[in-house]
Amino acid sequence: MRLRRERDRFAWAWAGMKVAVKEEAHLRFHLAAAVAACIAGWAVGLSRWEWVVLVLAAGAVITLELVNTAIERVVDLATDKFHPLAKAAKDIAAAAVLVASGFAVVIAVLLFWPHLR
Repeated sequence: MRLRRERDRFAWAWAGMKVAVKEEAHLRFHLAAAVAACIAGWAVGLSRWEWVVLVLAAGAVITLELVNTAIERVVDLATDKFHPLAKAAKDIAAAAVLVASGFAVVIAVLLFWPHLR
């Protein structure tokens, strides 16, 4: 019985991922960027620890994009009228993705630069 419950939870999470990928262009962009970074990492021969850093950076961006999407959906569900707190919640969640993306770019430069010189 417990295994079935865990399987159901995984299925619900996977369903959420499929919806987000289907409906969110920014998530698709971040996933494509992560795939491109992995291909580039393979091409330049990143070390194990460089891979760890790359995967963590890409994972943080994708995770925050999913959280941003969830926050936007909940705010939209809560109100269809403009409210400054609703706008702030959405803007702050988007800012989290922006900050993580900026750090991911800096990390990518630091990882790839030595391999490209």
